[in-house]
Amino acid sequence: MVAGVALAVLIFAVLGKVISLPFRIVWKLITNSVVGAIILWVVNLFGAGIEINFLRALIAGFFGIPGVIVLLLERMMGH
Repeated sequence: MVAGVALAVLIFAVLGKVISLPFRIVWKLITNSVVGAIILWVVNLFGAGIEINFLRALIAGFFGIPGVIVLLLERMMGH
């Protein structure tokens, strides 16, 4: 009886870990996108003129400062 309960607890713990992993990745992606949008907004305060959309916020959030520099270079090249 005790071994069965221990096995059930172990199975639920493993299932919880497996299910929570994709949610953690999605949460981190969303958080980084919001941070990227904030960085782009701050850069736009200085007159950069970069349109903030989900893809650009994702690039800035995922790559950080180098991503913002790439977006600035893209803007300067007229794309």
